[in-house]
Amino acid sequence: MVESEHGHPAADILIEPMRREDLPEVMAIEVASFSVPWTEEMFGNELAAGTLAGVLVARVPGGGSPPPVVGYICVWLVSDELHINNLAVHPRWRKRGIARELLQAALQHGRRGGARAAFLEVRASNVVAQSLYREFHFEAVGVRPRYYTHPIEDAVVMCRTGI
Repeated sequence: MVESEHGHPAADILIEPMRREDLPEVMAIEVASFSVPWTEEMFGNELAAGTLAGVLVARVPGGGSPPPVVGYICVWLVSDELHINNLAVHPRWRKRGIARELLQAALQHGRRGGARAAFLEVRASNVVAQSLYREFHFEAVGVRPRYYTHPIEDAVVMCRTGI
């Protein structure tokens, strides 16, 4: 067991770039996590976007070859901004520090790419995710009314400067 920079226990996981072969596992997590999941085409577009987009997956060693995917994070690096577009962990693997490790890896990716700030949207009702983001020094900077559908809900826009 390793500890993240925030002192929380993290599962013994491997974070690496997503491969096209990971798509079935990523889609299973996506469908289990969101009322309006991304499509396979959307993930394919992320993989094809080159240096603009990055998709990282979390794997648990010892579960096969390659080890199974238990979470992922999708980001865009636009100029000096990192945009976190999607983050999910398989329901059976939640509350083990995997989302923290994915977020930490994404922020490192942004720093290496010259990002000075990170942005994301999160459902107003998702207080668990908002708490995680605040641990990483994200602050609420605005609201996008009716941003989400099924159910309709506002998004809280969060930003972290000095990543």
